[in-house]
Amino acid sequence: MVLHSGPFKGVNPLVTLVSVIVMAAFIALAILFPQATTALIDQGRTFVTFYFNWWYVGLAASFLIFLLVLAFSKYGRLKLGEEHEKPEFGYFTWFAMLYAAGQGIGIIFWSIAEPIMHLSQGTPFSSAVGNAEAADIAMRLAYFHWGLNAWAIYCIVALGLALMAYRYGKPLSIRYTLYPLLGEKVNGWIGNLIDIIAVFATLFGIATSLGLGVQQINSGLNYLWDVPVNSLVQVALIGVITVLALISVLTGLKRGIKYLSQANMWLTFLLLAFFFAFGPTRYIIGGLLESTGDYLRSVIPLSFYTGSNATAANGAASWQDSWQGWWTVFYWGWWMSWAPFVGVFVARVSRGRTIREFIFGVVGVSSLLSFVWLSAYGGTALYEELFGSGGISEAVSKDVSLALYATFSAMDVGVIGVLAGFFGTVLVATYFITSSDSGTLVITTILSEGDPHPLSRHRVFWGVMEGAVAAVLLLVGGAWALSTLQTAAILSALPFSLIMVLMAFSIVRAVQQDSAFRREYSLKTMMEGKT
Repeated sequence: MVLHSGPFKGVNPLVTLVSVIVMAAFIALAILFPQATTALIDQGRTFVTFYFNWWYVGLAASFLIFLLVLAFSKYGRLKLGEEHEKPEFGYFTWFAMLYAAGQGIGIIFWSIAEPIMHLSQGTPFSSAVGNAEAADIAMRLAYFHWGLNAWAIYCIVALGLALMAYRYGKPLSIRYTLYPLLGEKVNGWIGNLIDIIAVFATLFGIATSLGLGVQQINSGLNYLWDVPVNSLVQVALIGVITVLALISVLTGLKRGIKYLSQANMWLTFLLLAFFFAFGPTRYIIGGLLESTGDYLRSVIPLSFYTGSNATAANGAASWQDSWQGWWTVFYWGWWMSWAPFVGVFVARVSRGRTIREFIFGVVGVSSLLSFVWLSAYGGTALYEELFGSGGISEAVSKDVSLALYATFSAMDVGVIGVLAGFFGTVLVATYFITSSDSGTLVITTILSEGDPHPLSRHRVFWGVMEGAVAAVLLLVGGAWALSTLQTAAILSALPFSLIMVLMAFSIVRAVQQDSAFRREYSLKTMMEGKT
């Protein structure tokens, strides 16, 4: 129940209070007992990645299959809105907003680091290291982790929200995605629990991205102006950019967030043009086609790979288990923890699309954009490592956040490379701001049970909370900050993944009920017309 007066005006007081208490307790414990907190987080990661890797892998594959079947079914024609409605945003703005929300900071951070790490450290799929075969496998895995499966995770939540909001007339809140299954029970304690889990998943998912982003911004400032790389600088950067994000979120979806998303897309095109113009153009284009074909051939076996036969005989985690925990399970957990955030945001900007158009746009077109990005960034880095001056693997082994700037240095294009480093840092910052302000808007929308215009004071509070959690994870993690950030995403995703399974069943019931209602209504209208 949303209150209409008092300090909790505009939000559900129980969901908000529980969320605030738990998050405040986490921050306090992390500050007072950093070593114990780090150990607990590490133990949680080991447990989840070893015993539940099959769960994350199976869910991602199942969601993709489910969405493809739905898109090609008769229900794909259903519109997310009234039959006469047209989309609120054009294609360019729509893609820019959902892509900026879905994979902004993360893909800048990992588009070079992941292929380079697979190239230099090897994978469970081949003994090749540091050669052309290893490079092919590296790009195949990068495509897999940033392709169809990832966007399918987002799409499940976004579709459930859009159906409930634009076909059933329910508020744009996570709890109502299960309305076809639970009915009015979503307005009780079950709905409160769903929203609390969604808030935690969103907060930790965004904090993970903000932590990665601020590490890369710090590396960019060091590359440009020798700003020291340390946790104090990164916490200061979180503070500055959080303020900028709050300014953006207070202007609303159709102003600050919209224009920042468009700016992100234009900066993305600018840097892509840089790599195509000054990088190994032929290698990038050829790699894009070849890696896409390789990915399509491999997506089914990769989607179901768990490394079950590689487990050590004594039951301990083998290297293959560790690899999947650090990569595939981390990614799927990260996407799931981001799914409430991305789902609410994508649903808000997708009214008027058909289900088929929605799925192909969110899953298909977004994946293609990721492939182009990975080929330009990661392909250039692999080329420089295999055939150029190299040094990128060495830089990444020291600090993963240096990957982008080590690539600019290896390209050796003089002042143009420095300018590219500047624009790259600006791009990370704008994606940082977009992720933070979008996440703040989504969390307050959840707490207000779907209000599209939550009160400003709640936006400010939760924007600050996001920055605080990201700062705490960085400080607690210390030298292992990256591991701590990854673990936070994986653990926060586990309870929400159960809700996502129910969402899929709820979507099926929703489209069946909607289709039956429309048929009955059309038949009744036809009969009344004849009489």
